[in-house]
Amino acid sequence: MCGGSKFSTFHIPPSTFFLYFCNMITKEYADGLQTLQHRMLKILTEVDRVCRAHDIRCYLCDGTMLGAVRHGGFIPWDDDADVCMPRPDYERFMQHASEWLPKPLEARCYETDPTYPGAFGKVIDASTTLVEREHYAYVGGVYIDVFPIDGMPEGRSAQKRQLWKYKLYNRLIYLLHRNPYKHGHGVSSWLPLLVRRLFRHKNIQHALRKTMLKYDFDQCDLCVNYDDGWRGIMSKTCYGKPTPVLFEGQELMGVEQAEQYLTNTYGDYMTIPPHEDQRQHNFYYLDYDHSYHDYDDPRPFVKQIPH
Repeated sequence: MCGGSKFSTFHIPPSTFFLYFCNMITKEYADGLQTLQHRMLKILTEVDRVCRAHDIRCYLCDGTMLGAVRHGGFIPWDDDADVCMPRPDYERFMQHASEWLPKPLEARCYETDPTYPGAFGKVIDASTTLVEREHYAYVGGVYIDVFPIDGMPEGRSAQKRQLWKYKLYNRLIYLLHRNPYKHGHGVSSWLPLLVRRLFRHKNIQHALRKTMLKYDFDQCDLCVNYDDGWRGIMSKTCYGKPTPVLFEGQELMGVEQAEQYLTNTYGDYMTIPPHEDQRQHNFYYLDYDHSYHDYDDPRPFVKQIPH
């Protein structure tokens, strides 16, 4: 040895530290997502069981139906789950959910909770707490979305009018429940503050419900999941009879014409989107150990909403 230390210096490139750090974050994220998906799967299986027992037409839909076909379960990055029901079944399910669902599951929608800020319902695990967005006044638990499927007329202009009204009322509900100062106290706060002065929650919800119920499901050949916009309009035969499909090893009910439904909704549905298009909710607050009923919401704007 020509001088120097007895032990040579072991150099670790900075990139190695970076990769190690990224792997730790990725593993923690994946474990958290797996826990969330496991909770949602429990809700899905219970809702499926209840709907079969009470002759409710209930279908996996949207990304959950896509996940069943393309992945045999959840889309790997998906942090929500969706089912849908024809309007008559949706109304009956929501009316009797408190009797039919086991604790701690609860069904929430405007029809059963006048403060609920949504056009469609949720079934939630009431033993948990979930705040979806920091600046939006909704607190619940881990959930699955439950969408009503409504009738839709044949004419393009009538369809356009229906979708426009739905979008308008949905936007008003959002502005009413959003923190008006989300983007500061400047011009961006004027519109939500104006909405709070001009509208009340119950009036917007009544107008929204009237719009969605205008065309009777049983009297129409076309139907719509309003939350999906134009791609949500399709023939009722796409849904058809609830049909078994494997989802995370469980047999759940999906749409009868899966290929037609998914093509109508997503186009080339078997192609996995690039990473930048793999969207998630990125929930603001999630607690698996405490009920949302015990959550003391610290956000002052929540108490200022005119119901």
